[in-house]
Amino acid sequence: MSEQCKIKSALISVFNKDGLAPIVEELKRLGVTIYSTGGTQKTIEDLGGEVVPVENLTDYPSILGGRVKTLHPKVFGGILSRRDHEGDREQMAQYAISNIDLVVVDLYPFEETVASGASEEAIIEKIDIGGIALIRGAAKNHKDVVIIPSMDDYSTLLDILKNKDGETSLSERTQLATRAFRTSSHYDTLINKYLESALEDVNPLDNLNLSVPEKKSLRYGENPHQEGRFFGNLDDILKQLHGKELSYNNLLDVDAAVNLMEEFMDCEPTFAILKHNNACGLATRNNLSEAYASALEGDPISAFGGVLIANKAIDMATAELIHTLFCEVVIAPSFDEDALELLKGKKNRILLERQATPLPKSIVRTALNGYLVQDKDSQMESPSDLTCVTNKTSDDKAISDMLFAMKIAKHTKSNTIVFAKNNQLVASGTGQTSRVDALKQAVEKANNLGLSLEGAVMASDAFFPFPDCVTLASEAGIKHVVQPGGSINDSKSIDACNELGLAMYTTGVRHFRH
Repeated sequence: MSEQCKIKSALISVFNKDGLAPIVEELKRLGVTIYSTGGTQKTIEDLGGEVVPVENLTDYPSILGGRVKTLHPKVFGGILSRRDHEGDREQMAQYAISNIDLVVVDLYPFEETVASGASEEAIIEKIDIGGIALIRGAAKNHKDVVIIPSMDDYSTLLDILKNKDGETSLSERTQLATRAFRTSSHYDTLINKYLESALEDVNPLDNLNLSVPEKKSLRYGENPHQEGRFFGNLDDILKQLHGKELSYNNLLDVDAAVNLMEEFMDCEPTFAILKHNNACGLATRNNLSEAYASALEGDPISAFGGVLIANKAIDMATAELIHTLFCEVVIAPSFDEDALELLKGKKNRILLERQATPLPKSIVRTALNGYLVQDKDSQMESPSDLTCVTNKTSDDKAISDMLFAMKIAKHTKSNTIVFAKNNQLVASGTGQTSRVDALKQAVEKANNLGLSLEGAVMASDAFFPFPDCVTLASEAGIKHVVQPGGSINDSKSIDACNELGLAMYTTGVRHFRH
């Protein structure tokens, strides 16, 4: 049997009737027999097409309020019959079943109905049963049948009808079948997600069930020789107001910036500057322009080409300061009108408005030939979570700086050490293979920028395995230390603090970030 198949009959059952006119015109031109039901049938007839009602095939009307229309052996026999199978041909003749060569479906808008806030009853009624069955049946028998599973594939069908007179190759039918199963899989995933949302005892880590059809092509991946795409609806989180398209690396930095600033959304005006996913400047002040200036002071060199983010609306005073810096991205909950116009002065500068949509509660990443899934690190310590383990204690101001520093450490690549003073990031050591190297890096950075560490606090994302970090920190001027604790050598670090006159507090919570 030839791999080429000619469309002689078609079943059309679509929720959205837009875009049918040119298809019906071509089916008429080719003399294709059209089967349909209900509203689709009326639309085709209004467009001048002749329709054989499905009820004429099945001898059953649409029943149960439209829940059952096409679910019948005379429909699915016509779709699933194997044209080169002698037994199938004999049964098709025995039961007077006609072959169906083309199936066109557009499913009930389940996702849109959920998003509209409709009632549970309305949402359940938008779970398509017949349409999904038609898609799966035609896709299974793609050796003989063409499946068009959504409006997104109408252009493909028109090309087949117009330029190939309704004749398809097995390769074309296989490609459409692949799209069909992707469509049905995504649809079922959305239904599963909706039903699970009503349950209280579902652990999202028990089953990884992802389907994200929205994709955005990126200029390239991390490097120009790598292809890159973003899957998801970015507009739900960020509204782009100006600038060039976001790159792969931009998106990684933006993700890090947005997650970091979540820790400070309820704080006084706070500004952060990030480079390569890590904060190189961060400060909380009485107004946003002061917060920006203090954040920039932490590392003006690394800030060049960085990602900037604020927890408050960016006003003109802050915008004027930002405008003098070359930066890739600026993110804020909103921008004052005059500030926005000024920042638009650099055509490539990306300006993003953070939407109120909450961030996901779990993290997914590829690893080897599978995926790693974990709960998001949503814990952040409060003053009551700090336990003083030294003779010396810290005042409220130092404790505030400890918590400030730990928020930054939580969102900085491990191993990390963070120095902070007066709600300002002074310096950090990031992504080092040893904690003492991270500390030395932070000290060197502060010294190179002429930033005093005298009286600053030190935060560590994990415990100190040896007392060397405490000794080096003391030599640099550190007076207060906060760390998770839990090392078998905790007592050595505590003893070192007591000898050097440092205050040390433990949290009992590690914040690794790999």
